[in-house]
This record gives sequence, structure tokens and C-alpha cells, in this order.
Amino acid sequence: MNSLRVLTPRGTSFLLLGLLTLASGVILGYPDLTRIGAVLTVLPLMAMLLTRRRAPRLAVTRSVIPHRLHPDQRGVVEASFRNVGTRRTPLYLAQEQLDIHLGDRPRFVLYPLDRGETRTLRYEVRSTTRGAYRLGPLSLRQRDPFGLTYVAVRLSSSTEIVVLPRVFEVGDDAPPAQGRGSEGERPQMIALHGEDDVNIRNYRNGDELRRVHWPATAHRGELMVRQEDRPARRRAVLVLDSRGSAHGRPPQPSPSFEYAISALASAAKALIARGYVVHLLSAQTVREGSAAHPMEYGSILDSLARAQRDGDLDLGVVAGAAHAFTSGGVLAVAAVVGHDAEEIRHLAAIREHGSTAIAFVLDRSSFGGSAHLSASAESRGLNDAGWTTVVCTPTVGIGAAWSQLHRRSSSGATR
Repeated sequence: MNSLRVLTPRGTSFLLLGLLTLASGVILGYPDLTRIGAVLTVLPLMAMLLTRRRAPRLAVTRSVIPHRLHPDQRGVVEASFRNVGTRRTPLYLAQEQLDIHLGDRPRFVLYPLDRGETRTLRYEVRSTTRGAYRLGPLSLRQRDPFGLTYVAVRLSSSTEIVVLPRVFEVGDDAPPAQGRGSEGERPQMIALHGEDDVNIRNYRNGDELRRVHWPATAHRGELMVRQEDRPARRRAVLVLDSRGSAHGRPPQPSPSFEYAISALASAAKALIARGYVVHLLSAQTVREGSAAHPMEYGSILDSLARAQRDGDLDLGVVAGAAHAFTSGGVLAVAAVVGHDAEEIRHLAAIREHGSTAIAFVLDRSSFGGSAHLSASAESRGLNDAGWTTVVCTPTVGIGAAWSQLHRRSSSGATR
């Protein structure tokens, strides 16, 4: 909390006019003029002295209902003020600091609070774009009765509000995960020596030795382990191309980046509805280490809401992190812009033989930007590596693009 006492334009005028009048009265020898000048000079100075010097001791808490907003949804912010000081607070004009995307900055009158008293004020926020926005700090202003001075106080407390990306209905269909792997096949059911049926799969590095199923190992001639903790689930990896060089650098808006985020958010909803375990690979999740862990749908939306373009990002970094998850039947879903042929080759290489990989290929030029590599050329590069692709422009709905990807991958087509 900090405060600043300054003269208003009226107070400054009184002070300057008083000094000029006082000096004129002294120089010209007019006592009445000197007295008037003295009054005009003393009045703003007295106002500064009488204006409360100490900043109020106010505790501010905010709650947003709901805490996670969808684009164009209105949220209600409840700001509670509690006087934790020992004296009654004066009358303040309050103004909340908001991001420009949330609307106009609300102004309201904060009436005097007695010691320990609490008052709650409400205002609405709404955003048409996704993102994580800060509410606060709050500015308080107090004027003297003559309007000559004011005290500006800033309360340092703030709260975050998250606006989720737009999600489109794409149906429950999903391209099939193919191939042999931990998440792409059902574990075998083997009964040996009269044992009850148990889930058995091949041994993988990192498995505990206590889970080795020795009868099955002897029967198959290779290490087999029990998988009794949970049934096998299909796994999907979402790859977000967040290169600033491809989507355009901040702070300029990027329709292509918003399209990519909505495409992956919509794909996540469809895949999780079909029982997929989903990982999200972006510049942010790779840096934070959260890419290594499966994410619930709400966490995916939250992470995509916070996603930012990275001007220094190399797509090969994200693609390299994807290799750890794309082995054996894992479905890869990417949203990528045609920009650099070498980086596209890095992305294409994450698909392993026999697995399914699909991509929303964004035509950068149709989104209002310049592209070093055409969307069709990028699609060909991915198609040659076994990917199924669809070229996306602003007029291509995400639901329609997803349906094309599902239809092409199911039929085995890549073009």
C-alpha cells in the first residue's frame, strides 16, 4: 500500500494565484491585497496539512463467480473491504485496475468504515478472448471539501481471473490409435497353473520386479508383468505450435494462434470423452515439466488459456519432448503453421511406424500473416511421414476439420 498527496488543478491555481497576489501586495504596498494573497496561499497549504496523512488500513479480498469464465460470459467480482485499522476511514472514490480485455475500469464510492467493519461491492467483467488476467490493484482517492488536494492510495492486493479458450463440439469420434504399445493394445489375459485370469503385458523399463509374472514369463520366454492396477487406456498427445515467428509476435493479436488453441481444446474434449489419457505439449508445459503427466480436461483448458506465443521457440524442442510419449499406439494431434521446413521435419519425425498422427495445418496467409512455407507444402511434408492432415483457414470450422481428420485416418488416407 502506498499513498500520494498532491494538489488538484484548483489547489495549484489557488497557490500560484495567492503567491502572485501576496507578492504584488507587498511590492505595491497594498495591505488588503497582501491579506487576500496570504489567504489564497494558506488555504491550499492548510488543506494539505488537514488531509489525512496516513493511508487507511484496509484488507481487500476478491472472489470471482465463476472463477473460470468462457468467452463472452459475464462474471461477477465481489470485492470485500475490511477496516483493520483503529480509526474510521474517510470517504473514498475507488477505481479497480482491469486488463483492457475485461472491460471498462469500474469506479465506485467507498463509504466510511468503522473499526472492524466490512463492506462488499460488486461489479461485472466480461472478455471475448481467452487468457489469464489480473484484477487489481485498487486505487483510492480522497479529496478535501474544497477540492484543493487529494490523497491517492493504491492497495496492492490482486486476484487472477482465467478466461478459457473457445471449445467447439466435434462429436465423440476420434481417429483410432493403432499399433502395439502400452496404451494402444489391451493387455493379454493369461491363466496358468490354475491361477485366476490376470492382465499381463510385456515388461518395460522402469517396471518393478515384484510385478513380474513368472509363470507367464516362463510360458512366453520373455519378461511379462502383471497389470492389475488399472485397465489399459489409450493415450493421446496434443502438440501446440506456439512459435511467435509462425503466428506473429506479441502484442499483436494472432487469429491463427487462437484457432490452434481452440482446435486442441476441442480435440481434448472429444478424446477424453472416449477414454483417452491426454498429454499436452507446448512451450509452457515442456518448461514446467507438466507435459510428462496426463492432464484432466479442466487442467488442459487452464493451460491453453495461459498459453502465449514464444518468439524464441524452436518447434524441435517440443517435438523432441513428444518422442517420449509417442511410442506404441499413441495418437498424436498437432496444430501447426507452415513456416519452416526443417522444423516441420522435426514434428513429422515424432510419429512412429504403425501409429496414428493427425494435424491441423494452419494456412498462415489466410489468417492475415505471411508464411515462409505454404500450408499445402507443410501438409505434403507431414503426409510423406504418414500423418493425416487437413488445411485450416478461418472459414474452415474446427468441427468440420476434425471430421475430415477422423474420416481420412479411419480410411487410411493421408491426403
